[in-house]
Amino acid sequence: MTKETLLEQGKTAKESAYILGQMSAVQKNEILKALAKALKDRSGYIIECNGRDVAAAREKGAANAFIDRLGLNQDRIEDMAKGLLDLVDLKDPVGEVEAGWKGAKDIEINKVRVPLGVVGIIYEARPNVTADAAGICLKTGNSVLLRGSSDALESNRAIVHVLREAGERAGMPAGAIQLVEDTSREAASAMMRMNQYLDVLIPRGGAGLIRSVLENATVPVIETGTGNCHIYVDAVADLQMACDIIINAKTQRTGVCNAAETLLVHREAAEAFLPLAGRALMDKGVQLRGCPETCRWIPDILEATETDYETEFLDLILAVKVVDSLEEAIEHINRYGTKHSEAIVTNNYANAQRFTAQVDAAAVYVNASTRFTDGGQFGFGAEMGISTQKLHARGPMGLKEMTTIKYIIRGNGQVRG
Repeated sequence: MTKETLLEQGKTAKESAYILGQMSAVQKNEILKALAKALKDRSGYIIECNGRDVAAAREKGAANAFIDRLGLNQDRIEDMAKGLLDLVDLKDPVGEVEAGWKGAKDIEINKVRVPLGVVGIIYEARPNVTADAAGICLKTGNSVLLRGSSDALESNRAIVHVLREAGERAGMPAGAIQLVEDTSREAASAMMRMNQYLDVLIPRGGAGLIRSVLENATVPVIETGTGNCHIYVDAVADLQMACDIIINAKTQRTGVCNAAETLLVHREAAEAFLPLAGRALMDKGVQLRGCPETCRWIPDILEATETDYETEFLDLILAVKVVDSLEEAIEHINRYGTKHSEAIVTNNYANAQRFTAQVDAAAVYVNASTRFTDGGQFGFGAEMGISTQKLHARGPMGLKEMTTIKYIIRGNGQVRG
């Protein structure tokens, strides 16, 4: 693919965005229904194409966590389709008047939600992102340029082909959903500088991808950060609850950004909790890497290094540390965390309040697993990613986060004095 081809895609996306921005909620919902039906009807074709990507990844010796992120099956495609149908049931934010008031000389001012325009997404081996992003952009009147990784190219081609074919039959503009098939660095770099066509760029993937986009893009970026997430077990905690939470947060699905990577335990809970949690985690195949105090209560585990506390493992590996206080736990999280999702397990209300107030993260939990940081779990339908920055969006990005504001002012001849 040449740079000219990419620019042509951008031009077509821009033209489509103007059309999408004028479509009614009813029209967009009918298209979403058609997309969901097509995913289910063509699931065999999509799974066949995905199988080629998975086979190639296995030949390269890819890790199991990577294969898990890449792989599609009937259930996952059903979930993709359900995500699109969930969007149908959600209120369309486009055109919503957030506020209205009288300004100088009685001019009428309305603050109205409008589409962003053209959204670019650069992402790694998560083909479900293709459908999620397309659906959210469509619902919010945005066109989308999707640039996945070479590892998922066959899968992404198949999904985009199915979505475009069904969508265009249902009245979707032809350039609303497009795949950038050139997975080279040069194509990614060119996309990062398409200011004349892209209104926003969203990277989804590992730390290297996100850093590259942040350092090189001239297009405005919404950072979806990595997830070095922590579970802190307080001195006064229900230890069985804490064990259940860390097992879920670490093992329910390891290769995702909201999985826990570090367990912090108050010294007063360590003797009772660490042997209990250690056995349960190791029974699930988790490799533990602990501080000297942790190794005292869970013998025969690896000693943790500084690097372990900095690492998003995305694997069955967990760093563990005993801390002397709530303050030390908060300090550790704010030092090593990636501002994604953090949790405290405690029966002390004041400690919970202090943790939620002082931990700097997009999502802060009390007595619940970090695995809930997800657009679907939050009631947003699908999601565009989880923003770890503070502007323009933070946390799971649903429909509202994919719009911006326009001020519409009405007068009857007023002029400024």
